[in-house]
Amino acid sequence: MKIDWPKFIETIRGHRTFLLTSHIRPDCDALGSELGMAGVLEALGKEVLIVNGQPTPPNLAFIDPQRRIQALGHDLAADQLPQTDVLMVLDTGVWVQLGSMADVVRASKARKIVVDHHVSGDDLEALVFKDSQIEATGRLVLEAARQLDVALTPSIAVPLFAAIATDTGWFRFSSTRASTYRAAADLIDAGVRPDEIFAQLYERDTIGRLRLRGLILSRVQADREGRLMHSCVRKEDFTLTGALPSDTEDVINMILAIEGVQVAVIAIEQPQGGSKISLRSRCEVDCSRVAEHFGGGGHKAAAGAFLNELPHVAIARVLDAVRAAMR
Repeated sequence: MKIDWPKFIETIRGHRTFLLTSHIRPDCDALGSELGMAGVLEALGKEVLIVNGQPTPPNLAFIDPQRRIQALGHDLAADQLPQTDVLMVLDTGVWVQLGSMADVVRASKARKIVVDHHVSGDDLEALVFKDSQIEATGRLVLEAARQLDVALTPSIAVPLFAAIATDTGWFRFSSTRASTYRAAADLIDAGVRPDEIFAQLYERDTIGRLRLRGLILSRVQADREGRLMHSCVRKEDFTLTGALPSDTEDVINMILAIEGVQVAVIAIEQPQGGSKISLRSRCEVDCSRVAEHFGGGGHKAAAGAFLNELPHVAIARVLDAVRAAMR
């Protein structure tokens, strides 16, 4: 799906107040896209509020130095949200990924917009501006700035660079193209310091995070002659290691990095119950199709889902689907 930019521009210019939201367990693409889009809209004189269904993970708080991103149920209640002209959902189009914000989106009488780059999506009764060939939603926000003739400032460029850099695995995933580097160069010209962002993301490990990674890697099991690897995280592991739930981020890529691995799967038990499943592939297996079977979604090479089951039960079901896809 290619984006109808004239329609997007018409929608943005025709409204004054905006509420931005994204998925639960927000990553840099979600947070960076929200902050970048807020900067773009405010440059046009719009009023913007950012509210997510869950708080920003502590290890990603650097991306929001002014603490603009609020969490429903933590910073404010649903009845405290103002009526806005537009409710914009970024980096997802799936109801279950919105968490507590899903009810807000359903009840809102605002014009709804989805800006996303994932293949999967539900009907949110919104105008959808999606391009699944683009490497990150942050890249779409950058293009939105160009289409709206908004000059890049550091407050726009920094979160967008973080969004693009992380969703491409710091420019090492196959989704990275020449245009990705050109976009990154434009953001650097606008004031981004890649070394500073890299340090904030990857050079601030806690001892708890390292211990949790070690525990997860110690549980890795091989299947299909080592072509399929999987592991799990239990709720008590966080207490045992002193780690945070956000410390599981990127561990699955360490499993995929094992020589000979074509598909990696990890099940993470959630504090409120159930398990988050993450999948990564570097073969013909389409992770988004596997995830969609369980109500999730994502990309061919990376996707996820939530199953209301304990990790060992959830991962057994998902592994059966992955094995079938690998035949």
